[in-house]
Amino acid sequence: MDVTLIISAVVFVLAIVFVITGVIDTVVAAFLGVIAMIAFGVMTDLEAFKVVDWNVIFILIGIWTIALYLGKTGVPEYIATKLLILSKGSVPLFITLIGAASGFISLVVDNVVVVLMMSPILFAVSRQFKFPAYGAILFVGLCANFMGTGMLLGDLPPQLLHSVTGIEFGGFLWHSGRPSSFFVLLATYVVVIVLFYFIFSRTMRGQKMEFNAAEQNAAQNIKSGLFVGIVLFAFFGTILAMAVRPLFGVHLGMITLSGAACLLLLLEIFKKKLEAPSLEEILTEVDWRAICFYVSLFALVGGLEKGGVIELVAHWLVPIIQTSYLLGATLLYWVSGAICGIVEHDAYILTLLYVIRDLSTAQPDINPWPLYWGLLWAGTLGSNLTIAGAPALFVAVSLGEKEDGRKVSLKEFFSYTIPYVVISLVVCYVITILLWVIPLM
Repeated sequence: MDVTLIISAVVFVLAIVFVITGVIDTVVAAFLGVIAMIAFGVMTDLEAFKVVDWNVIFILIGIWTIALYLGKTGVPEYIATKLLILSKGSVPLFITLIGAASGFISLVVDNVVVVLMMSPILFAVSRQFKFPAYGAILFVGLCANFMGTGMLLGDLPPQLLHSVTGIEFGGFLWHSGRPSSFFVLLATYVVVIVLFYFIFSRTMRGQKMEFNAAEQNAAQNIKSGLFVGIVLFAFFGTILAMAVRPLFGVHLGMITLSGAACLLLLLEIFKKKLEAPSLEEILTEVDWRAICFYVSLFALVGGLEKGGVIELVAHWLVPIIQTSYLLGATLLYWVSGAICGIVEHDAYILTLLYVIRDLSTAQPDINPWPLYWGLLWAGTLGSNLTIAGAPALFVAVSLGEKEDGRKVSLKEFFSYTIPYVVISLVVCYVITILLWVIPLM
């Protein structure tokens, strides 16, 4: 076996172990892994820079900037108030509705940002009506981490798929002559939300809230009509531009950065007529540690590819899939769901995307798309098992424990995450097999 292959594999595994365990800072661990690959000659510093998909990094920065401005408009608070009214004071229904709304918002906004946007409203309601905040905010975190893969701009995994395959915005709605990510996850999501409503109805039976005053206060959440209008114009304009990207012939990263720049320009033009947060304030809220981690992650996976590890794994998978495509797709789905529950799922998904790409290149008769989608869906849904798999859950748990003033046991945490993950994985697997795997075998 080639020495470079062994070195790249060992360095990658060690880096990911340090990332998972938190023995040292996750960004430092990933960056040290890149330095080690360069030092041991797996790749040069220039090659490490080139394997980073800067288009994805710019997508993240642009969308994050716009989403943070959106969070300052008062629109999320307005939505939450309307949900309180819609729930007619029922605590189980309110929690279910705010969780469901969080999932749909995460289609276009980073899931961690969604949790941070929803937590102040949820906590204000829980304080006023005396119900525990932990379970509710954890449910919001689970939902926010669910639907992000439904569209190109909501989460990193779909952007990684775009990077590896070149799939466009519309491909997440319809691909290969059938409904794809958005509709598959939506169908799964509806089942999960309905089942959890019944769970909450049983555990919170009889809890009611006074909601009459909320009707009068809903509009007060909107800070400035002009500010809201400008932000929503930039937000939906950017989404539309991403949807028709092939007409422009530019990268998605350029579109999102241009959308953010247009938003800043409009806010500057109308700054005397509205109150808006400064660019400096917004930039301090961008998770630059996450950006640096993703840069290092691309370089680490690039080192695996340079070392020949990805090609080797692809060769291992070929006999299984050639023997039984259904068996291969099933193994990939459930193994991915299990692994992504305990490891940083972005690293795993990016690595396996390259494996599937190389496998389909070496074996042109193998259709890669059922495998791509199965990997993406299982990885995303499985990551809801632990805080190691989904950063949004870590944020939700931290906020919930602080709000309730107590340390939550692992048993209580798993009482929410295990049913959520099992239900979502089973439902999505059935849809995936019937809609994607069997028809395209």
